[in-house]
Amino acid sequence: MMRHFRSLLTLGAIAALVLTGCSQGSTDPGDSDGTGSGTSEGEALVDTATVAALTGASIEAGSLSRPALSAKVDNHPSARPQVGLDQTDIVFEELVEGGMTRYLAVWHSQLPAEIGPVRSVRPMDPEIVSPFGGVFAYSGGQVRFIQLMQAAPVYNAIHGQPDTESTFYRTDAKVAPHNVLVKAPELIEQHLDLSAPPKMFDYAAALAESTAVLEGVALTSVETSFSGFSSPSWEWDATQEKFVRFQTNGAADSASSGNQLAATNVVVLFVNIEVIEDIPTTRLVSQGTGYVATGGSIIEITWIKASPESPIVLTTQAGNPVLLGIGNTWVELLPSDSSDVDAGSVAIN
Repeated sequence: MMRHFRSLLTLGAIAALVLTGCSQGSTDPGDSDGTGSGTSEGEALVDTATVAALTGASIEAGSLSRPALSAKVDNHPSARPQVGLDQTDIVFEELVEGGMTRYLAVWHSQLPAEIGPVRSVRPMDPEIVSPFGGVFAYSGGQVRFIQLMQAAPVYNAIHGQPDTESTFYRTDAKVAPHNVLVKAPELIEQHLDLSAPPKMFDYAAALAESTAVLEGVALTSVETSFSGFSSPSWEWDATQEKFVRFQTNGAADSASSGNQLAATNVVVLFVNIEVIEDIPTTRLVSQGTGYVATGGSIIEITWIKASPESPIVLTTQAGNPVLLGIGNTWVELLPSDSSDVDAGSVAIN
């Protein structure tokens, strides 16, 4: 059951964000403290699921009854290595200003002690995070973007607000504004009345039965290009049965734990991106084409998202459901050729 939340944001408080939120058109937007949060109503449903909603793994009924924790995670070089990014269930990589990218990361199966650094919200984030419900953590943002986020069916946990004083802090290990970390278990503990997330994708019973393996072609790597500044790549690691991630410069992309970031599934979606008042804005409530890489193979797919609250539906070109491998997923939101920015690209090797 998807629950909606009232906003406690007053007009006076949100106006103050003009002074503390990010400025328009900057290459790396500032993200000082935001304002506002939501309150929940009603009671969470009892979780009887025996499959993890966001990975497809078998679980004991009720063992993942907690809500999902999503966060806007910084991908500026000063933010690396990020904290807890190697323990996500699903990560969306999206284009922002200056050709850079940021992540909207989702944790549910695992809950690290800390996550981050978190940064400011963007206009496409409500469409991405709404299906997951739960809690969305970020550092603030422009007034108009926070208002959009406040209308989404998630609890807005924003740095600098009274309800996050005990769960958000600035670490001395990084420089501002790339240093806001979140105490994940403590934050979720405050919101256990929220429901667990619903299923987002379909999963095969075994990696060998995934759609990419059965119907796709083998590959060793997939290189994605968001812009001239952001071209991350993934290489197949047969030992781990995962794709491992590399930064634009070819360096291994690792979390603060030292673990190289890896994914069971790499989903590439070509999306329309409009530039509105200097802000690249992904239009995810739409449809298009893309790729799914699983098990060392890749297949062309089509995708559709019917509403902000709907999951993304992946199908083969023949119209059959795409079954992912059991495990975590990274979703690369590349600009399509109908975007206001240069089209992204994929190179398969």
